Amino acid sequence: MFRRHRLLLAALLPFATAATAAIAKPPAQPVEHPELHALASAPSEQELRATITALVGFGTRHTLSDTRSDTRGIGAARRWVQARFEQIGRDCGGCLQVITPSQAFTGERAPKPVGVADVVAIKRGSSDPDRVIVITGHLDSRVTDIMDTTHDAPGANDDASGVAALIEVARLLSTQDNRATLVFAALSGEEQGLYGGKVLADYAVAHGWRVEAELNNDIVGNSRGQNGVRDNTMVRVFSEGTKSNETLKQAAFRRYHGGEVDSPSRNLARYIDRLADAYLPDFDVHMVYRTDRYGRGGDQVPFLQAGFPAVRVTEGHEDYTRQHQELRPGYGDTIDGLDFRYLARVTALNAITMASLSRAPAPPGGVDIKGALATDTTMNWQRVAGAAGYRVHWRDTTAPQWQYARAVGNVDQAVLEDVVIDDWYFGVSSVSADGYESPVVFPGEAGSFERSPPTH
Repeated sequence: MFRRHRLLLAALLPFATAATAAIAKPPAQPVEHPELHALASAPSEQELRATITALVGFGTRHTLSDTRSDTRGIGAARRWVQARFEQIGRDCGGCLQVITPSQAFTGERAPKPVGVADVVAIKRGSSDPDRVIVITGHLDSRVTDIMDTTHDAPGANDDASGVAALIEVARLLSTQDNRATLVFAALSGEEQGLYGGKVLADYAVAHGWRVEAELNNDIVGNSRGQNGVRDNTMVRVFSEGTKSNETLKQAAFRRYHGGEVDSPSRNLARYIDRLADAYLPDFDVHMVYRTDRYGRGGDQVPFLQAGFPAVRVTEGHEDYTRQHQELRPGYGDTIDGLDFRYLARVTALNAITMASLSRAPAPPGGVDIKGALATDTTMNWQRVAGAAGYRVHWRDTTAPQWQYARAVGNVDQAVLEDVVIDDWYFGVSSVSADGYESPVVFPGEAGSFERSPPTH
């Protein structure tokens, strides 16, 4: 939808809509924003290194480790992150609210009740504060034995890298405008059972957050694979294909009409990919059509279970000798295994994504489509606050990205003449007056960004 689609967009023919002329039209073509280009080079490798050095310095950050010491364990690490958020808040004139939501859990990896607390910084939106964009990384670490709470577990990459990225994004965006609310969250309890993600997802539900996106950054600081291949030009973004809380009735409709690859999480991944193409031309997003790596999980999962769109961001090539390993020659998740230039690029991608999402209008609601036994396709949607116009999109049913788009003005219906509904997938996005665009919404419940309560 950005550079690689310009020639295609320019060749599109005009078409008639079923609505009257727009009250206020967004730019006819997608707009590139200088402020997003500036974010591409803004992350500081020095800031990222300083954060990871501090976190590694706490020895172990195991969820069941010491919470009272000021120098070692998960408690000391949480307090350090809280102090860092508070300093960023002071630097921006009090723009951040810092909270520490918590719950107690027991489970296979937590046989006795353990308190799991997240450290969360909130920057309220200027005009749409109930809409929320979240970035997460997990603070806790581990070695080979998941119950070992005493040996050093540096967790430099898994996942001090993700925490460093979200703190740096908080620093960069703290002084910039955001129309939707931004949430920066260092989670605990991931290794013991994705507990920190559940704490924050439950908090979001309880406080009525309209979470539009959750970007879970987990293992994002290494560019060298276990096979020795080094590649600092690619990051993977994992996204679920169908909603985790889909009902049987919704599944039956989706199986017949399509939508298996068009959940809001999947269209969020496409959005991130297009931003990378526009603002990080030397850094590619590799979309993976899977909720997470095979047989593994992350803190995006509790958000998906709660009905929120979420993706996992992970380095392109993992080195398993540096994950979940006791420290010994050739093994261990230590800071010397990180590529800070690479981590800065991942951080830039997150900053650009959060900035773009927070300045765009909400994705359209109530998207519907009609066209059976017709040569034209008709799309309807509900207008959203802050939108100056809308774009309709379509693509071949086997294409990974949206291929065609047309600006239709500030309307709630569009007719695509001579575009047959049977042959394509369709969607709608909202656009602000200054050209910020929402993710594309696939018609029906399968693609809706509106939260549906869990079915269990």
